[in-house]
Amino acid sequence: MKSLLSNMYKKINYIAAVLVLFTGITAQAQVTLQSPYSRYGLGNVKELVLPQLRAMGGISAGVYKPNGYNNVNMQNPSSYAGISMTTADMGLSGTFTKLSKGDLSEKDFNGSLNHIVFAFPLIQGKTGLSFGLMPFTQVGYDYQTVSRVDTTNAINRFTGQGGLSKAYLGIGQAIGDNFRIGANVEYIFGDIENSSSYELQRVNALYTRIQDKNSVGGVSFSYGAQYEIKLGGKKRITLGYSGSASSNINSTQTYVASQFVRTATGEDTGVSDTTTFIDGGKSSLKLPLTHNFGFTVQKDNKWLIGADYRMGGWKKLTIGGVNQGLQDSWGFSAGGQFTPDITSINNYFDRIDYRVGYTYDKTYIQRGGQDIKQQAVTFGLGLPLASSRYSIYKMNFTTEIGKRGSLMNGLVKENYINFHLSFTLNDTWFIKNKLY
Repeated sequence: MKSLLSNMYKKINYIAAVLVLFTGITAQAQVTLQSPYSRYGLGNVKELVLPQLRAMGGISAGVYKPNGYNNVNMQNPSSYAGISMTTADMGLSGTFTKLSKGDLSEKDFNGSLNHIVFAFPLIQGKTGLSFGLMPFTQVGYDYQTVSRVDTTNAINRFTGQGGLSKAYLGIGQAIGDNFRIGANVEYIFGDIENSSSYELQRVNALYTRIQDKNSVGGVSFSYGAQYEIKLGGKKRITLGYSGSASSNINSTQTYVASQFVRTATGEDTGVSDTTTFIDGGKSSLKLPLTHNFGFTVQKDNKWLIGADYRMGGWKKLTIGGVNQGLQDSWGFSAGGQFTPDITSINNYFDRIDYRVGYTYDKTYIQRGGQDIKQQAVTFGLGLPLASSRYSIYKMNFTTEIGKRGSLMNGLVKENYINFHLSFTLNDTWFIKNKLY
């Protein structure tokens, strides 16, 4: 028993040390986002998928076990039923962005700690449990528009920062040999700050600034199901569905409307008058109903291909009872994974998981009568690390090359390259050592 507790203690220390290292790295990085489209709604919404699935275009609804290795698919909690070892996954992400409008362009880089998740088998082959923390939305923008009032420039400045995170606890249960169901209880929390100002470029003119902050905290639910059709020869088809319930999340609003003066040198002299101040106003945020349908076809430990179709009722999103003027979204993903020979001893490259995919979305944003669309090609590697009889380690690296928006009708076009790096541990924590 002492040896068992000692091994568990060492593994927990290992995970904690890696997490502290990641946190130290990201603390030195810029953690804001630079996307003018994150001004709308809740910001840029991120799918709850790890780099392993993101490399395959983000498919998730029909993904159960791509190979004998355990991955956590929190987008469809019914997949937790297949967790056979204690699993921990944590990672970083970084983004290179180029914003273009007309003849102007701007480049930016941001990075952050991305996720930390765990999963455990409760009943081997039947029931699995998972919990973790992941980003849900991201807000980060700073831009201005210029117009003419008589002979003077009028500048509208828009800035925003923050975002929402999801902490979840979920369970998956197998029913018979072919059917699985699961659900997550999620706590959504975070702050979203938006600020705008109107300025006439006149010396010592009085300008107006509006600052609106929403502090969010509340419970939501997501769920999923999978049905498996065995084809023989270690081949199978998995049909999947996942979705999230329409939930009311508590929100506390701080709203400030003030006036200030800017000097001839452009210096902000501070607030001269506060015209409106609302601190701690209670409201709610109503999240929409979402659906995700998908399938995979695979040969165990060799290859997998699949596709998803998703849709979200974002037209009904309200914050403080005010509809946000969004539209319903839809999108699809397709991708796959190939492992040449998972049992290879002499050739390391044969044991690597090679992944590729494509994703397309009509987002919930419409500007100037034009839908804002987003698409990306994805690819990545699953690199095996040192393993033993009771533990397996893997490093996953994923790249997304994509674009959002266009240059038509005076809109902004975003070209981006996202990098995701994660480390996955599969371990058997509760095996008692035997002496022979």
